[in-house]
Amino acid sequence: MSRLPASSTNEILRAHCAAIAKEEAALREGGGKAGHERQRKMGRLPVRDRLSRLLDKDSRFFEIGLWAGYKMYEQWGKIPGAGVVSGIGNIESVPCMIVANDATVKAGAFFPQTTKKVIRAQRIAFECALPIVYLVDSAGVFLPMQDEIFPDEDDFGRIFRNNSVISAAGIPQFAAIMGNCVAGGAYLPVLCDKILMTKGSGLYLAGPSLVKAAIGQVVDAEELGGAQMHAEISGTVDFFEKDDPSCLKRLRSLVALLPEAKSIGALPSASLRTSSDRALPKPSKPAKDPDTVYDLISFDGQKNYDARDLLATIIDADSMDEYKADYGKTIVTAYARINGRPVGIVANQRIQVRTKKEGIQMGGVIYSESADKAARFIMDCNQTGLPIVFFQDVSGFMVGRDAEESGIIRSGAKLVNAVSNSIVPKITVIVGGSFGAGNYAMCGKAYDPRFIVAWPTARYAVMGAAQAS
Repeated sequence: MSRLPASSTNEILRAHCAAIAKEEAALREGGGKAGHERQRKMGRLPVRDRLSRLLDKDSRFFEIGLWAGYKMYEQWGKIPGAGVVSGIGNIESVPCMIVANDATVKAGAFFPQTTKKVIRAQRIAFECALPIVYLVDSAGVFLPMQDEIFPDEDDFGRIFRNNSVISAAGIPQFAAIMGNCVAGGAYLPVLCDKILMTKGSGLYLAGPSLVKAAIGQVVDAEELGGAQMHAEISGTVDFFEKDDPSCLKRLRSLVALLPEAKSIGALPSASLRTSSDRALPKPSKPAKDPDTVYDLISFDGQKNYDARDLLATIIDADSMDEYKADYGKTIVTAYARINGRPVGIVANQRIQVRTKKEGIQMGGVIYSESADKAARFIMDCNQTGLPIVFFQDVSGFMVGRDAEESGIIRSGAKLVNAVSNSIVPKITVIVGGSFGAGNYAMCGKAYDPRFIVAWPTARYAVMGAAQAS
């Protein structure tokens, strides 16, 4: 296969990134202008307007799972973002996980991907000790697909189990009911520490129609499960608010009362400190302009590059201390700082390297020495409490007689074991290929990275196309 000229692949990658950005902008619109207008006519704010009022001004919202449900369930219409917005943002300087239903998308109903997205957000919050704020505005389970949402261990019921476990761990949870909250979904806010509810919202196990069908009782929505009833009669609601702005203002004041508010620090968690608990140094810019990545990484994945050049566009300038630089060269391991915070780096090296023992080794392949080195480095990061960032661009483990005689299976197992038992926070970045057991060894999704992100060049499968053909 002939390679594209560097200028051509640069333009293709930029165009691809621009197309992704355009699609993301469309996904953030949710149900579109018509849906937003429906919300406003009911006296409710669209979900992203709620977020802008809830979060600190000029603070970054780190969104998670925007592409969930993309081009799925098209027989039911588009489900942008799986009908829920989730991510991490600051409220009164406290980093919080936000889970907010988008009522402009199928009335905020839960599809299978909606459930997965909420569970994922809960897990991240649990692992990072982040308070969770739920903005509830949902019609509940999407009944035509209930067989894929309701019964299994990681389905809808897992959300409420997680509520209970998170609460037992002492992690604060807040729920603001700002619309519908019906059927099984009604358990979520009640399992939180504090419940807010706006006038005109509803909280009930069964709506008026179902109540009439089930027991013959005729009752209107407000009498059955309105905010005032729950505030005055059932006592379920802690704060009864007149509208969305008042509710969001109250939420901010409640979060500000948390004892962690003055000490939780920068994202992701106050528990991540230097071993000496000294103040972090002032962050510095990367040594190389991040925009140079377009010339470094090719769109088709055929171009080799030095992992150190990639890292130079990300880590703080002059902060890198490489670990065992002359051993196991097909994986680069290093101590570095990102935005002033110390981290460990484990990155696949894409250029060919020369070793005294093995001679030439192929880039993007894990050999015995590199596996042993990476395993030891990961254990050291755990000993000193350093978070680890993995950069994946891996074809897999080396094969052949020499590799087997060198103990590649044993070394690979050691690396997988180290990743599996790592207790420090892990972030995985899929830069290019992520194939076979290389995905596992470099902290793939099955190995519990706190976050996993993929570049537009990312490809992952059991093996690459060339090997499979």
